[in-house]
Amino acid sequence: MKISTRTRARRLALQGLYEWQVSGNAPSAIETQYLIEKETGNIDIAYFRELMSKVPEHIDELDEKIRPLLSRSLDEIDPVERAVVRLGTYELIHHPEIPYRVIINESVELVKMFGAEQGHRFVNGVMDKLASQLREVEVQQRRKKS
Repeated sequence: MKISTRTRARRLALQGLYEWQVSGNAPSAIETQYLIEKETGNIDIAYFRELMSKVPEHIDELDEKIRPLLSRSLDEIDPVERAVVRLGTYELIHHPEIPYRVIINESVELVKMFGAEQGHRFVNGVMDKLASQLREVEVQQRRKKS
């Protein structure tokens, strides 16, 4: 299966966002480091850069949407899962051209690749609830078709 340049951008951005959360280093410094050190030939560089700058920039807005859906504090969530949910929430809010099902699927696949063994269940549940709130019309239209 061919992996899209945008999927590759999400993967790299997830790694960068994880590093940002754990290290506290500036997202721009991490972005620059990744562009120099990582293999970026098949990556949507513009999208990677957007995710690396905009997710941290909108962190309060994103966390505000996520927090009410959690049974524990955001700080207690596995850092990979937290980064994936933040990235997916950003896409749900700021990229209406991407179908919500694509965002959920990409989020689940990222956690399966980088996260804890059962992390995908948690991420799928949170992202599904977020999509119902943030993309209510789109979700309802899809349910009517099913």
